[in-house]
Amino acid sequence: MSYLLVGLGGAFGAMGRFGVGQLIMRWGLTGWPYATLAVNIVGSFLMGLVIALLARTTPEWSHSARLLLATGFCGGFTTFSAFSLDFIALYERGQMLSALMYLGLSVILSIAALFAAMALVRGSAI
Repeated sequence: MSYLLVGLGGAFGAMGRFGVGQLIMRWGLTGWPYATLAVNIVGSFLMGLVIALLARTTPEWSHSARLLLATGFCGGFTTFSAFSLDFIALYERGQMLSALMYLGLSVILSIAALFAAMALVRGSAI
């Protein structure tokens, strides 16, 4: 059942991300990653709403809803929302150094990994 909830939420999240991209292109906003920026900000905002609202519900209901809405929908809409939640969790536990390390390493290493993969496929040095 957990996989079904995550999959269902993820499918709707991915469709939402695609829809935002289509809308932004219709508005003529091209040449810069406006759609990615928009879904990252909106997805992080939605993740905050979902987590805060679920914290007020019963654990039995909130677990399924978290799988559907946070892991599934927000994760399908943008994985940046999950990254943001992880950062906030470290911050709220008072682990500021860990939070900052996670922030820096996630951004730098993810971009470096993308460059490395592209270079590998293209057969060139970075």
